[in-house]
Amino acid sequence: MRTEARVDLSAVRHNVAVLAERAAAGAGVMAVVKADGYGHGLVPTARAAVEGGASWLGVAFLEEALAVRAAGIEVPVLAWLTTPGEDLQAAVSARVDLGVYSLAELASAADAARAAGTVARVQLKADTGLSRGGAQPADWPALCEAAAKAEADGTVTVTGLWSHFAFADGGPEHPTNSRQAAVFREALDVAAAAGLQPEVRHLANSAATLTAPATHYDLVRPGLAVYGLSPVPQLGAPGDYGLRPAMTLEGDYGLRPAMTLVSTVALTKRVPAGSGVSYLHRYVTAEATTLALVPLGYADGVPRNATNTAQVQLGGVRRTIAGTVCMDQFVLDVGDDDVHAGDEVVLFGPGDRGEPTAQDWAERLGTINYEIVTRVGARVPRTYQEESA
Repeated sequence: MRTEARVDLSAVRHNVAVLAERAAAGAGVMAVVKADGYGHGLVPTARAAVEGGASWLGVAFLEEALAVRAAGIEVPVLAWLTTPGEDLQAAVSARVDLGVYSLAELASAADAARAAGTVARVQLKADTGLSRGGAQPADWPALCEAAAKAEADGTVTVTGLWSHFAFADGGPEHPTNSRQAAVFREALDVAAAAGLQPEVRHLANSAATLTAPATHYDLVRPGLAVYGLSPVPQLGAPGDYGLRPAMTLEGDYGLRPAMTLVSTVALTKRVPAGSGVSYLHRYVTAEATTLALVPLGYADGVPRNATNTAQVQLGGVRRTIAGTVCMDQFVLDVGDDDVHAGDEVVLFGPGDRGEPTAQDWAERLGTINYEIVTRVGARVPRTYQEESA
């Protein structure tokens, strides 16, 4: 193929198994497969995660949950982000758990249950300090009381209570994490007082799964770590909370990155010294050299600000992108090296062959590794392999 994102499904299974081992005794794993499996492919990674030991799956939107169900995957699935007016009936009929943040959302779930002739599975989310989705502490008692009444009426069953950390990637000793954990405990007490007895309580994302066992409750909810990327690259080994910007945790925790993004040299050409390269001539050759054209650009997810910054591997050598990243292509200055059309270019991968990693790209571009893998576009085919032991 001209370009492909190679996804190692055995790495996904391995990573979920590692996360299950790190989960506190009795805690299951909800593998988060939203955003097309963080760019790795929704259904293949969902299957691999379940095979690796995930007992739940988490997604953002209803269509993601329904795609999982259409693929025949029957483990419990939580979809946590809906908007007013969305048709919830199909999801309720498919036994998709619905994230509920407000009285209005609870009423919509109950209406969908009546229309479907079944009971809606809902999970109430408490806003413990992220100030995003979830009910504020002042609104939480009324939501719990209304949910208990809806349970008694037979329209809903509250399967879960949950929240989400704002600073888990800052390490377990960050004071915001302690405050949020305390607010969550209070929210659980309020729910219990209202008579709610959920199947699961969950708070820990990838970072907390790896570093904060006291927050694991009944489920851990890893996302990025499922795909083998560190959610806390600024931290050192477990128990060492000093900042280490160049350190990642893949080696410490045994995670393996699942995606390798590769392309192919489309053209090579010799150009003289002083040649401007790509739009705006933001790179000019210092001497006569060979340029290699790579057919991958910002329409495929290569950030435009990778211009003159990000590195790829070609011919066993890391090379910095030369000039402006275009919609469909970018250029490399390979000097006098023996490079030809058809040679493979590795943008990022696990790093064990010397290639850049998604974390390397993130650090050069001032972003997070989440963005690097999730932005790989639909024009790039995903191919699935079994590489890891």
